[in-house]
Amino acid sequence: MRKRWVGMTGVCLAWALLTTVPIARAASESFAWPEGKRAAVSLAYDDALDSQLDHAIPALDRYGFKGSFYLQLSREPVLKRLPEWRAAAAEGHELGNHTLFHQCQASLPDRGWVEPQRNLDTTTKAQMADQVVLANTMLHAIDGKTRRTLTVPCGDHQARDGDYLPLVRDQFVGIKVGEGGVIPDMDTLDPLAVPVEAPVGLSGAQLIAQVEEAARRGTMINFTFHGVGGDYLTTSSQAHAELLAYLAAHRDVYWVDTFLNVMTYVRSQQDQAAKGGR
Repeated sequence: MRKRWVGMTGVCLAWALLTTVPIARAASESFAWPEGKRAAVSLAYDDALDSQLDHAIPALDRYGFKGSFYLQLSREPVLKRLPEWRAAAAEGHELGNHTLFHQCQASLPDRGWVEPQRNLDTTTKAQMADQVVLANTMLHAIDGKTRRTLTVPCGDHQARDGDYLPLVRDQFVGIKVGEGGVIPDMDTLDPLAVPVEAPVGLSGAQLIAQVEEAARRGTMINFTFHGVGGDYLTTSSQAHAELLAYLAAHRDVYWVDTFLNVMTYVRSQQDQAAKGGR
């Protein structure tokens, strides 16, 4: 198992019930989403896996949704399928930074899979900062873009000599770190410390339940999948397809976009609020 994140166990409701029960009025009226939407949904995918190219991107494309793909740049599917990643970026999908080598802390429980040379416990924060900045340069060579977001591998950011994130925060519009489901409050959310919901083995109904909770709160849900219909930490193609179909059927309620676009908007709204403009 590559990561310690696991999906939260949502309430398993029947598909028919989830698609017919009205969504309650958003609890928070202070944060305005584009076009009067009630919540934002970020669909992201970690590690640069074959199943993302084979299953996730075609499924997103069928509904016109744009996802965020966080590439671990040392992985074989980046080298062998680089034209496909480049094509995905050209079609509007986001390519995000997931570092070069996916450093995680081997000292934490269930981390026997962490290779010695990729152990964050023995890596300095300066080394990690160099790695993250170089990954941005490599991503620029793939998609030509300069604005970027980061997903921290395993949610770990404590290097041998301290936290490496303060050294790279100014490189990103948004950073995903730590575990969490629906965001409780948008006005107080730090775009450079956004919690992640990483589903594993959940049904479509369970995924949709979390989306509906975001609508009730008027906030957002930040999904970060790994394998879709294959690979590891897998979400089935059926569950993934049910989630996308639900979102497509409720486009008036949910704004589905890349993490980069959502965080750009969140930061602009927070800036306006700080200036008394909202």
